[in-house]
Amino acid sequence: MLPAAAAAGPFLDAVAAALDGSGPAILPLDPALPAARLRDLLDAFSPAALTTIDGTQHFPVASAAPGPQPQAGVPPDVAVVISTSGSTGGPKGVALSAAALRASAASSLTRIGARPGQRWLCCLPAFHVAGLQVLVRSLLGGTVPLVSDRVDAGVIAGAPGLHVSLVPTQLRRLLDAGAPLGELGTILLGGAAPPPGLVDEALAAGARVVTTYGMSETCGGCVYDGLPLDGVRVRTGEDGLIQIAGPVLFSGYWPAGAGGRLPAGPAGSWAAAGGWFTTSDLGEVDAGGRLTVRGRADDVINTGGEKVLPGEVESVLGTITGVRDVVVVGLPDPEWGELVTAIVVPADPADPPDLARLRAGTRDRLPGYAAPRGLVLVPEIPLLASGKPDRLALRAAAQAGDKAGK
Repeated sequence: MLPAAAAAGPFLDAVAAALDGSGPAILPLDPALPAARLRDLLDAFSPAALTTIDGTQHFPVASAAPGPQPQAGVPPDVAVVISTSGSTGGPKGVALSAAALRASAASSLTRIGARPGQRWLCCLPAFHVAGLQVLVRSLLGGTVPLVSDRVDAGVIAGAPGLHVSLVPTQLRRLLDAGAPLGELGTILLGGAAPPPGLVDEALAAGARVVTTYGMSETCGGCVYDGLPLDGVRVRTGEDGLIQIAGPVLFSGYWPAGAGGRLPAGPAGSWAAAGGWFTTSDLGEVDAGGRLTVRGRADDVINTGGEKVLPGEVESVLGTITGVRDVVVVGLPDPEWGELVTAIVVPADPADPPDLARLRAGTRDRLPGYAAPRGLVLVPEIPLLASGKPDRLALRAAAQAGDKAGK
């Protein structure tokens, strides 16, 4: 295990060794996690060795012999395990093979037209797949990435021509700061759906932006501007859930199955469906093969017997005057089951939009039941380390705050 905040050299070397098989599989963990949570993860994954942020190695963790060796239960082709939370909230690892990581990185470089020797700016944590893939793309391109714990106008000015992966909030802050986005190479924008107008504003500022869709199970972004990368296939099932196939798919979850090990051969729910991995996202694929992501199925709000997709409401609310940023959540309500609630960052805190304006703007484009019945104003949207809105924190804040009307 190596911390994501480690210096580029040691961590990049560990990734390279995992990819070519000369080193063990790696499990990047956030060194800023509370000690109790880190202990839970170490207990769950039982790594053979632990390398801390200062480079200190600890032996044994789960093995008596120091030195590079396969982690217990991880097949030889697995290069990286990305920690995520299972349905019960317990630790679960997404096992990614070297072949899948390389396939993803190579297709990404080809799609954006990256030339050999072009460097990357890494400003996303490598314990998430988006940051990790910046390192893998760098290795395939024969370069060393510029690693930064922050991204601001100064960092961008010092990184002319570098490609970068960003989440929407980072791009929003760079635009507000007047960063010279036109000096960058390609900006891969993912982690969450960009709010309306953000990409157009960045393009007008000279940026080259490609929106991406993917997840840890697909080695990160595997659909660029709605179109799958080479070798990737996308479809939707009868339930509307997005399904993905191709060489970028994960090997399975770990620990999983009897004894906490991956099953022999292809593993995971996608293999049971003939090689298709079923995501938790709802979407549509048009006749030209372009994917539109509608939102997560588990975020659907059931209000008065009607189902509302928060992402669709957010897209409408984001176009209303006075709304700088918005997240829509469902809150428990004795009358409606769930109350469609807009959590809004106002463009002008002194003149925030009111609920009546939001409801009127929504009902012009969506069914009346999708219009928000609650409004909570916040100074900013809290984010997870992955850059996605922290919906649990937002629900808690909304329940604690005052909601306008019903």
